[in-house]
Amino acid sequence: MAGQTPSRNSGDNVTLSIYDQHLDRNEANHAPLTPLSFIERTAEVYPNRTAVIYGDLRRTWSETYARCRQLASSLARAGVAKNDTVAVMLPNTPPMVESHFGVPMAGAVLNTLNTRLDPETIAFMLDHGEAKVLIVDPEFAPVVAKALPLRTLDRPLLVIDVVDDAYGPAAQRVGSITYDEFVSAGDPGFVWSLPGDEWDAIALNYTSGTTGNPKGVVYHHRGAATNAISNVLEWDMPKFAVYLWTLPMFHCNGWCFPWTIAARAGVNVCLRRVETQAIFDAIRNHGVTHYCGAPIVQGLLVNAPAAMKEGVPTGVKAMVAGAAPPAAMIEGMEAMGFDITHVYGLTEVYGPATVCAKHAEWDQLDIGERARLNARQGVRYHLQRSAAVLDPETMDPVPHDGETMGEIMFQGNIAMKGYLKNAKATDEAFRGGWFHSGDLAVQYPDGYIKIKDRSKDIIISGGENISSIEVEDVLYRHPDVLAAAVVAKPDPKWGETPCAFVELKAGAQTTAEDIVAHCKKHLAGFKVPRAVVFGELPKTSTGKIQKFELRKQAGSVLAIDA
Repeated sequence: MAGQTPSRNSGDNVTLSIYDQHLDRNEANHAPLTPLSFIERTAEVYPNRTAVIYGDLRRTWSETYARCRQLASSLARAGVAKNDTVAVMLPNTPPMVESHFGVPMAGAVLNTLNTRLDPETIAFMLDHGEAKVLIVDPEFAPVVAKALPLRTLDRPLLVIDVVDDAYGPAAQRVGSITYDEFVSAGDPGFVWSLPGDEWDAIALNYTSGTTGNPKGVVYHHRGAATNAISNVLEWDMPKFAVYLWTLPMFHCNGWCFPWTIAARAGVNVCLRRVETQAIFDAIRNHGVTHYCGAPIVQGLLVNAPAAMKEGVPTGVKAMVAGAAPPAAMIEGMEAMGFDITHVYGLTEVYGPATVCAKHAEWDQLDIGERARLNARQGVRYHLQRSAAVLDPETMDPVPHDGETMGEIMFQGNIAMKGYLKNAKATDEAFRGGWFHSGDLAVQYPDGYIKIKDRSKDIIISGGENISSIEVEDVLYRHPDVLAAAVVAKPDPKWGETPCAFVELKAGAQTTAEDIVAHCKKHLAGFKVPRAVVFGELPKTSTGKIQKFELRKQAGSVLAIDA
């Protein structure tokens, strides 16, 4: 056959292309993809550039890289080896940045624990992930102290205490050694190795577990590297960007941004807590160029007193995920001179995996139309193979008509290895060769995706499907609404009707009747909430509204006559 020659192995009938002969992978022409390479290069090329700012603390990339290697060295000396789990219960502080490099440099898997979890859930995760080491911030020592006796796994756990004077209160100790003592004992010249395979695990992240025990999502080095690079590409992120940590690093490993910032030789401006004054102060004082956060974080900034915003530079780039940014938020961000980018993803796809890529001509449109376009979840990330809306039964693409609903699914490098110790859930998630998100959406003629709802959040009223997101979009248009969520309320006649939970802006006097009247102007009658409840909405530590908590409340809410 033209272009082919017989196999070198005369014992079989396989033939090799001329491009497969004596052209094998070797150490000279192939290396596994890993984000660990990013910090190594940056420390070599820009050793004196600032890497970390935390209060009065400043560390360069050379210093940070040395500390990461010391951490890896000490972990190895403590018996941590490939595929051992190292859990951390840390806020957005320097030890959390260092853990994202030092732990995998030891060949181990980093498990960042949600800092707002209860002792029982923490104990479950430590057991399920078979943690060998736990690093604890003083703020979370009390809850960890309650969690440790609840563990059932009979194996030793090395607990390490972070000492942080910035925390304030006298710290409870739960470990046998301090973090600085542990790191200082390590070798700053520790020779770490690339993963043997880029498919090796780098991180373990647990889902919320609202319908049972949390599922452990396993990330690989290839996915972490490709998503970190995609973050650079989607944001056109320049070298030496100054990144403010408002997004918890425990959440999808901070959407892979610890590795992204290392790739750009940027600055990690660490914040222990997300507070409006602290955010504006950091932006002013450190020249912050980029930050990420849920809509609730953006809302805090938009609705802050004018005096708090004085002197804040324009041009700051914000990335928002979760609920689509309403017109009022986009308008408020523009008034501050901030540029907002809307992304979408899940824990299983390393955080953001689609982006609402903006077009220059959108700038000429009115705010309402721009909000409509920016509210879409958009198109696949640069290095994601595919993001599409498919019929979950037939696995065929839905028409790109902006009306036909299907399920958002992903294929490519930016997808988890699977769920730890849960083959059934993994098989279900990857059925048909796609990752099933569980989010219902439509796809427009231009290929952009827009979520209509989570499959579990669709309200079926009198046989008609109601998108809770559609109703929430209308609620956010009300000038007095700070946050809103809509869930199904049992109804003896219709089966279910929409129930709106509304958090008002400070000083607002809006009534339930006002909210219903507002909705009637923009929605079909059967979509208008039959019940309205005011109050602060329950949220996760990443700012997402906890609808499962609202569903628990919805059964006792008095209906509003519509």
